[in-house]
Amino acid sequence: MTGYRKEHEFQGRLVMVGFGTVGQGVLPLLLRHIAMRPDQIVIIAADDAGLAVAREHGVICETMPLKQDNYRHILESRLGERDFLLNLSVDVSSAALIELCLEKGALYLDTCIEPWEGGYIDESVPLEMRTNYALREAAIALRRPGRHGPTAVLTHGANPGLVSHFIKQALLNVAQDTGTPFERPRTRAAWARLAQALGVRVIHIAERDTQVGKKRKMPGEFVNTWSVDGFVDEGTQPAELGWGTHERNFPSDAGRHEWGSRAAIYLKRPGASTRVRTWTPLAGAFHGFLITHAEAISISDHLTLGDKERPEYRPTVHYAYHPCDDAVLSLHELAGLNWRPQTLKRVLRDEIVSGIDELGVLLMGHPKGAYWYGSQLSIEQTRNLCPYNSATSLQVTAPVMAAAIWAMKNPACDVVEPDDLPFEEILAMCRPYLGDVVGVYSNWTPLRGRGWLFDEDLDRDDPWQFKNFRVV
Repeated sequence: MTGYRKEHEFQGRLVMVGFGTVGQGVLPLLLRHIAMRPDQIVIIAADDAGLAVAREHGVICETMPLKQDNYRHILESRLGERDFLLNLSVDVSSAALIELCLEKGALYLDTCIEPWEGGYIDESVPLEMRTNYALREAAIALRRPGRHGPTAVLTHGANPGLVSHFIKQALLNVAQDTGTPFERPRTRAAWARLAQALGVRVIHIAERDTQVGKKRKMPGEFVNTWSVDGFVDEGTQPAELGWGTHERNFPSDAGRHEWGSRAAIYLKRPGASTRVRTWTPLAGAFHGFLITHAEAISISDHLTLGDKERPEYRPTVHYAYHPCDDAVLSLHELAGLNWRPQTLKRVLRDEIVSGIDELGVLLMGHPKGAYWYGSQLSIEQTRNLCPYNSATSLQVTAPVMAAAIWAMKNPACDVVEPDDLPFEEILAMCRPYLGDVVGVYSNWTPLRGRGWLFDEDLDRDDPWQFKNFRVV
């Protein structure tokens, strides 16, 4: 692990909870860019799948699944002031771990706000409380303004996380390219004013994964290029999206939250059953799944102007995801099983033979039409950059590393989201691991090429209405 720039010297203990796809991929990055010894790290894993990777790096890995009745007993003796809890688990309550870290004075970072096991599908819990909206509100409620407590970074992987920084860079690029007068934004409201001035109505987190493994998916098997359990959990949650002020057609099966930021709505159907039209430079137009993600809510919230119930401006924001082809087949099979997960699970990594992950943000409604800005990372580039990663996981692990370093350098910022972090600093640390980072303009809209085969009821005067993003 020599020859890499050390961004920070860390003196405490780093406790990593979860050691699956992201945990194994981020460990070499942490040791590359943070000056710390392997014996400062302890991994607490639900199983021994990553044991060989931990041993290769000289890191202790203990197999102890965290549950609601044992997490304090396991973690309290391992965490102290200015230590770091890196939560990369599934089915472990993020809010519970954040509360523990706030008590102990320890730093915290996760890539997704999780409930305890079963929380996503607990029929005794109202549907609106099983949403990412509700999980986010519970997490940000732990903030105490003026407290200057230990830094807890919420949801900082690729998306949510990296894409919030992509959006800020994309807004600056569009402003410059359209000749829009602006002062460089320094506040949350200033970023929202810039998006409003540019006419941005809709933002997609548009992702197309084309990675292919040697062995194709078998019946009864769920295959993915990152966590299977994580994808099934979020795919079976209600579809969610930030709800823009320009929208005039409320979906018939949608629900609103009567509390919190009011920035998003949810649909009474799984995200993995809801397809939307989107676009990326290499893939072109395609159908993605409207999978719920925290960034759809946080970005829409952070770009809101005015009263939260009757805002002056807010964009519609959602994730539009086309996973690798074997994962698409897995989702179709999952739906046919009435959303009961397959018995067999396989994460593609070393067996991938080709493909890229094209992940970025698509800003629409401004004078130049549509603008996609993001990462085009191939499996070949990935293997030259960092071991134990697919292209998909490296787009997650690099932002985890970057945000962890930022938190270590800024240890008293309380509970923060990706949108609160300095975007240029984070992008600078991530960029060496993102392959080709590009910005591309397009004249694509959700209506482009529609209606030639069958007549459709489309409002061609306003292509950004939700009815044009309906199930297809």
